[in-house]
Amino acid sequence: MGDIIHCLPGATSLKHSFPGAKITWVVEPQWEPLLRGNPFVDELVFFRRKEPGTWSRTRGELLTQKYDLAVDFQGLVKSAVVASLARPERIAGFASGVVRERAAGFFYSTRVPSSAIHVVDQALDLAAGAGASNLVRAFPIPQGKPEGRLPDVPFVLASPLAGWTSKQWPIENYAALARMVMDRFGMPLVLNGAPGTVPVVPGTWMHESGIAGLIDATRRATLVVGVDSGPLHLAAALNKAGVGIFGPTDPVRNGPYGGDFQIFRTPGAPTTHRRGTTIDPSMRAISPEQVLAALETRVPCPA
Repeated sequence: MGDIIHCLPGATSLKHSFPGAKITWVVEPQWEPLLRGNPFVDELVFFRRKEPGTWSRTRGELLTQKYDLAVDFQGLVKSAVVASLARPERIAGFASGVVRERAAGFFYSTRVPSSAIHVVDQALDLAAGAGASNLVRAFPIPQGKPEGRLPDVPFVLASPLAGWTSKQWPIENYAALARMVMDRFGMPLVLNGAPGTVPVVPGTWMHESGIAGLIDATRRATLVVGVDSGPLHLAAALNKAGVGIFGPTDPVRNGPYGGDFQIFRTPGAPTTHRRGTTIDPSMRAISPEQVLAALETRVPCPA
């Protein structure tokens, strides 16, 4: 989810620079709600990686069109192979030192270097290297739709889960934060997640939804608390305010791009991209009191 959001400005820049071009985005189907109705994407091709025959089916779908250019924003062997299935005249991808899997570079005819640190800026450099002359830092996000039940009063939204357990904040901290947020601001703390995944935390409001419901809830939230996962990047793309809690990953590279977020990361926390299965000690070191103080500076003044 975060990878797709981070690529949106790059794709938007390509369409702005080549307005007559038809842009196709290959994406796994669960992320389709992030791209539905995107005015800068003309067609979606779904790559169903867990289904038998997906490679040949994707190839057949791509070959119904003739492509001049493929741009591999993800920088993985998988995405590079998918790009090659379309048989474009050229494939642009990141140069060594930026590409996430070195072997992906063997598929590229244009290898674009980048000295940018944040992944969004790297994607913009890749778009420029592929020929985009009009770089646009825009995140076209669909409106979303209501799913589940939300408070009818201002609320703070948190999505406590992440793809790696090591990037999660301890669940018990959300219970403490919920009490503080209610006492200080009179707002409930809403925990969002996919159906069946939201933990039961005393004092919080459970909100189960898909991506469209998450988009809607994020738009409606007064403040957002997030870890390094897709929902935080979505909130930043929607220009929300709140707090980002980081541990094993570096917010300089992966932090929220947009909005007004105070980032917490324990000084000296080692950076690693290993998918840890236990909560990192650096995440445990960040207290609910710190998060509350940062939220307090971002509570909107009454009209």
